[in-house]
Amino acid sequence: MLPLAYCGFLCLGLILTLLSANQDYLAADLGLDLTRTGMLASALALGLLVGTIGVGPLYDRLPRRPIFITAILLTATGLFGFGSDLGFGEAFARFVWIGLGAGAYDTLFIAAIAERFGARSAKPMSLLHTGTAVGAIIGPLLVAAIATRWHWSLSFHSIGVVHAALAAAAMRVRFPEHSRTARPAVTDRGTALSLAIIPFVVVAFAYLGVEAALSVFAIPFASDGLSLEVIRGQAAISSLWFGLLGGRLGALALRGNLDGRVLIGAGILCCAAISIGAATGMRQIEILYFCVGFSLGPVFPVTIALAGQRFPNALGSVVGLAVGVGSIGCIVVPWLTGALGDQIGIVAAVKWLAGWTIVIALGGVVIRRSQARARAERTR
Repeated sequence: MLPLAYCGFLCLGLILTLLSANQDYLAADLGLDLTRTGMLASALALGLLVGTIGVGPLYDRLPRRPIFITAILLTATGLFGFGSDLGFGEAFARFVWIGLGAGAYDTLFIAAIAERFGARSAKPMSLLHTGTAVGAIIGPLLVAAIATRWHWSLSFHSIGVVHAALAAAAMRVRFPEHSRTARPAVTDRGTALSLAIIPFVVVAFAYLGVEAALSVFAIPFASDGLSLEVIRGQAAISSLWFGLLGGRLGALALRGNLDGRVLIGAGILCCAAISIGAATGMRQIEILYFCVGFSLGPVFPVTIALAGQRFPNALGSVVGLAVGVGSIGCIVVPWLTGALGDQIGIVAAVKWLAGWTIVIALGGVVIRRSQARARAERTR
């Protein structure tokens, strides 16, 4: 199960950089400004939102293998739909479709790993999310290699083939069965609809929004904002994910179980990275993106693992809710960043993202206090 889950996370990483790495080619063919580019990012996030929220309850109630395979094949069909004659409306719909399938299988893998490792899931989750980083590092390089010889749409088709292979592999893997006995809740309020889920959702919202906005606007930021070559923007995307990979591997080296302190430190470090980059002019875009990525690396896997630990009786639903509602950040933040970029310039819009990293740190404070209260209740 772990190797398949890692491959699934890698495939998600490939998808997450498809739009940003192809932004220059899509903008030329579809006549996109920054606002419309942000709308395509929001389309992908909208699909992720629906897929993650919708599939969670299914994981808790239905056989797992058919749901996994269906979600992966949905993603593949969306990727195969891209071509040279695509219009903006069709591209928008395709990105929603891709997000729907990817959000579903990502949530299913997260829930399966959280169920398998329980209270020890934070570090395995961080390890698996390195697969997303590896896929996102490879993605821009793959797009650049394909675009030099063929049409940009071949990069979508190639990743569609990878998803088809993943679905074939899923047919031969044993998936976890439904538990016949309910596990005790962490607290007497350990339900999926408890208000205690809010800080996890807020942190996921801020993290996913910053990650998406930085990726989607890396090329405009480099070329229009800093007068650099397009390839510098593509390199920045890979640098961001190299940083995320390094941050997640670094989290594995920390002693003991990971908790809210990781989120507090990550938010503060990321805010400092963007602020220092702003003060120095940000021209070394690859270094800036690496530092931001390294700071944010552990945020998402730790947040989702802690949410699963807090609500163990409804893993699928809680993970779907935290990731799905958090994915609204991928809709709102890139759209706002694109709109700001059209009004005040893309460099100023990127500086604005530092405020969202403070939200991550504040969310970490609330989560840590929530963890302390839960431990106190268990000892009574």
